[in-house]
Amino acid sequence: MKLGFVSDSLGSTAFEELLDEAVGLSGVEINTGGWSTAPHFDLVGMKSSAAARREFLKAFADRDLEVISLNANGNPLHPTDPSQAECLKDTIRLAGEMGIKTVCTMSGLPAGNAQDRMPNWVVSSWPPETQSILRYQWTDVLIPFWEEIVALAKESGVERIALELHGNQCVYNVPSLLKLREAVGPLVGANLDPSHLFWMGADPLVATEALGAALFHVHAKDTMLNAPVQATTSLLENGNLIDIAARSWSYITLGFGHGEEWWRQFCYRLKMAGYDGWLSIEHEDVMLNSLEGLEKSVSFLKKIMPARASDYKPQEI
Repeated sequence: MKLGFVSDSLGSTAFEELLDEAVGLSGVEINTGGWSTAPHFDLVGMKSSAAARREFLKAFADRDLEVISLNANGNPLHPTDPSQAECLKDTIRLAGEMGIKTVCTMSGLPAGNAQDRMPNWVVSSWPPETQSILRYQWTDVLIPFWEEIVALAKESGVERIALELHGNQCVYNVPSLLKLREAVGPLVGANLDPSHLFWMGADPLVATEALGAALFHVHAKDTMLNAPVQATTSLLENGNLIDIAARSWSYITLGFGHGEEWWRQFCYRLKMAGYDGWLSIEHEDVMLNSLEGLEKSVSFLKKIMPARASDYKPQEI
């Protein structure tokens, strides 16, 4: 496996300084837009200038780093904001131009019907209108959109679109990922971020096996489950992201939510599932300094993750 981090983990750091901080790792995953202000990637400038694209890639090569992926995180199916879909399409085209084979994004979440103007996340099967919403979202919007995106990725030379299993998206767990993959083809797979599965009540260790060949990418991010608050509010949490003490769950620096034993198991389960790709740290802990939190996460994972290919062979007896 290879270790890197998501560029927004150091969102206030200048691009060259960001890459200097990454020296000693293997690469950086670059946010391009959507919910990100993309401080390290000028999407418009990159579209119009081959020289800018070459300069960007050279900055990585000069430090012996790779571009892990381009990441257009957001809601590309937002009913009133088409810019997020355009960001994804531009990101795919640019990835192809730059020889980057993986694009990370999210599935998108449409409105509940053609007249609605707000995204609608259905997380229950009752009352009956929930099923009408899901039929509209999947049949009328989601699948046609992703058929178009898969065709664009193939045309552009992008080989993997890794969808983050994320709340407030149509694809948020293993079954929904596999359902979309079956509908639009194997170019779509999962970006497995255990932090999201923790607060949704799923088990990332089991998810690795269930995804199998559909596991394209991994975000290394942890979640603290705040049991005393959870006991009365559940994990359905919509409180202030900054008020950690009042929340039933919060994103946290690696190892502060789940210890070494859990993360060792996670890395091993990834290997068992056939995954030998990137662990891309995404630091979103509001309590710690961003650089300190990232450094602690890097140190934590370096002790745990398998980095070399297996060379074990049974002896001939």
